[in-house]
Amino acid sequence: MGSIDQYIDLYLRHAGEFAQGAPEAMNRLRSHALEAIGHKSLPAKGTEGYEKTSLEEMFAPDFGVNVNRVAMSADIAASFRCDVPNMSTMLGVCVNDTFYPTKGLQRLPEGVVFESMRTAAEKIPHIFDAYYGTLANMTRPEVALNTLLAQDGVVLYVPDGVTLEQPLQLVNIFSTPAPVLAVRRLLIVLGRGASAKLLVCDHTQPSAKECLSSQVIEIALGAGAHFDYYDIEESNKLTSRVSSLFARQSKDSNLLVNGMTLTCGKTRNDYSIDIDGEGCDTTLAGMAIGTADMHTDNSSVVRHLAPHCSSRQLFKYVLDDEATGAFEGSILVTPKAPFTEAYQSNKNILASGSAKMHTRPQLEIYNDDVKCSHGATTGQLDKEALFYMRTRGIPEQEAKTMLMQAFMTDVIDTVRLEGLRDRLRHLVEKRFAGEDAFCGDCKATCRKG
Repeated sequence: MGSIDQYIDLYLRHAGEFAQGAPEAMNRLRSHALEAIGHKSLPAKGTEGYEKTSLEEMFAPDFGVNVNRVAMSADIAASFRCDVPNMSTMLGVCVNDTFYPTKGLQRLPEGVVFESMRTAAEKIPHIFDAYYGTLANMTRPEVALNTLLAQDGVVLYVPDGVTLEQPLQLVNIFSTPAPVLAVRRLLIVLGRGASAKLLVCDHTQPSAKECLSSQVIEIALGAGAHFDYYDIEESNKLTSRVSSLFARQSKDSNLLVNGMTLTCGKTRNDYSIDIDGEGCDTTLAGMAIGTADMHTDNSSVVRHLAPHCSSRQLFKYVLDDEATGAFEGSILVTPKAPFTEAYQSNKNILASGSAKMHTRPQLEIYNDDVKCSHGATTGQLDKEALFYMRTRGIPEQEAKTMLMQAFMTDVIDTVRLEGLRDRLRHLVEKRFAGEDAFCGDCKATCRKG
């Protein structure tokens, strides 16, 4: 019996409760998700060609699922604190898998929706029904399982021509007295010429038990839309995450996705981006700082399906102690995508003899009129630079911290929010210095029940 079977059995026993109160568009996909899972099992370690995180092991514990939507309380201030300059955002909070808006969202321009899926399905049914589940690839069992079990989620909709000058922020908090599987969905739809930036932060309540986040993000950009998606993971060793992001870009759209893992237990992030319109620009970047026995896994597939588009992928890891990491990046250029420029880079530093990194960059090109490159390097800190800094009176640990921070600079520089960019420099510095990194700026308390 595979680990996925326990959740299928749970669903079959409580199908009515899963459907109760959920939007029809979500319920409509459950039978398709169940059929897609079929007799599939979740991938085990090493079965996908390299040392990716074992989904079979991650889902194996008997996590509970909040089928009856019992409200959980969360003290946000106890989960994260601000020790860096404030960055003004319009804030929403997700406790485990339940969304709570804050008063700040009352400042949203007319027509913009940043709500729970249940509320969005009532406010903008034509948008929700048209986009929910259309990008997520249910041939992947972890995505099908999420679709089967999801009861709610978060929707961001920005109508044609609307620009959000102020960034949005979604704070995901794990707060549970018992082990839990938090099933999260995020649907983002930007209309023609719309523009927005969203910062998503993961935090674990200090008292929370073992948690696993099953997360699916769908991003649909209309022609000429601009969207930035920033994802900061700052959880703890008892928290694991399986996240799948799917994006589709229309003509002349601009997409930036940046995923940053500062602390975690085990994390697996899969990115799938379809560039489906002429003149698009895409940036996919990420970093991971691994210590103790953390494991961080990033996989990416960027598909060029239209001409005159450009994409850049940049992922960097610094691994210390017994930490492990994995990266698999792919660029696909189809015959319909001449004049493509696509670049991919993965660079890694192993700061200890027991840290391990597995990397596999790939190119698949079916067109001659392109400029594409990829590369991966894994090594240690520059000993000559370290020696030079020590001869100038800089203590060894401080010199190492400075070199590792400099190594991450170009990933941080992809961030197009000045306040967030400054904050990340500070958080990365603290992380390399062995200190806890708290990135929040909200002092509100969210309590339900």
